[in-house]
Amino acid sequence: MQKKPLEAAIFIEIENLLTDQELARLDQIFATGKFADGRLSNPHNQTKYNLQIDTTTDFYRESSNLLGQCLLRSEEVRNFAFVNRLAPPLMVRYRPDMKYGKHPDNAFLPMQPTALRSDISCTIFIADPSTYDGGELTIHLGSKPISIKGKRGSAVLYPSTTIHEVQPVTRGERLVAITFMESQICDEKKRDLLYTLNEVAALEGLKMEWDNRVRLEHVRQSLHRMWSTS
Repeated sequence: MQKKPLEAAIFIEIENLLTDQELARLDQIFATGKFADGRLSNPHNQTKYNLQIDTTTDFYRESSNLLGQCLLRSEEVRNFAFVNRLAPPLMVRYRPDMKYGKHPDNAFLPMQPTALRSDISCTIFIADPSTYDGGELTIHLGSKPISIKGKRGSAVLYPSTTIHEVQPVTRGERLVAITFMESQICDEKKRDLLYTLNEVAALEGLKMEWDNRVRLEHVRQSLHRMWSTS
């Protein structure tokens, strides 16, 4: 798999998260599964206009398991997010004129046995971007919006604290899945620093003298232990 950093290290785009076989099965579920009004999961947001898979069906359980396994098997996801818990992924579709206005994600999601703290949000792109117009995921980082329209089978991870939106779809269907991750490192700045340090160690560690490499490893593991909230 390849990963492409976005404007800041706290965002990451991961290509080829899903295999062709997995995408084909998700296409079948989108074609035959039952979808409900997306506002059922967030009735107080007046700007949410999309459809989400019916969570009472076997199609939901199958797709959620498939997508969850894909995320957790990804070394890039694990290294970037320091995943502690993962919310069940949810398939979502946007038809023409559908959109999701500006919003931050909820701090906690109702799950058993305890609520899941949403540190990192994730969108998995299932439809080929050439098959629809509009529908860009727009993340507002300060005064600069970042627009993302990912390749089929790719995913983007970004802090749940950011204000983001989905632009109106004007042609075709935007087919995605979304989920949320509770990280071992709650503070996104600390998570960014530890991810960067780990990347440097992976790229440069073998070039170091052994004593310096041991010292670097000591710092990495100590910070991970010190900053972990799990």
